[in-house]
Amino acid sequence: MQLSKVAGFALIAGATSLMSASSALAAPECPKLVGLADWGENSTGDISVASGGSCLFPIPMRGTVKSSDILQKPTHGKLKKLNPTSYEYRAKAKYVGSDMFAIKATGQGPTTSGTSVITVHATIK
Repeated sequence: MQLSKVAGFALIAGATSLMSASSALAAPECPKLVGLADWGENSTGDISVASGGSCLFPIPMRGTVKSSDILQKPTHGKLKKLNPTSYEYRAKAKYVGSDMFAIKATGQGPTTSGTSVITVHATIK
């Protein structure tokens, strides 16, 4: 009986550490303030991220994203395309200040379609 309690605890502890490891792999969504525009119009946004930290930036346009690419790379971090609708931004470690990047996306919305440039200003704390 004593052994089954230990085995049960090990199973729970193992499951907890597996859950922690898998959730640690996914970056949180960027805290952001983005001005939404219709497809064919450009928009700007502001995000905040910790120095050395990373966050996910989904394209905040209504409708369907058909394609997207990095138009301007950030100077003080890295921007990685995960799929046509999501990017991951990682700030340089030990850097505190501002950064900027731009994404060019083409899509179809409820009323319009076209290509938009989303310029993002990052505050790195």
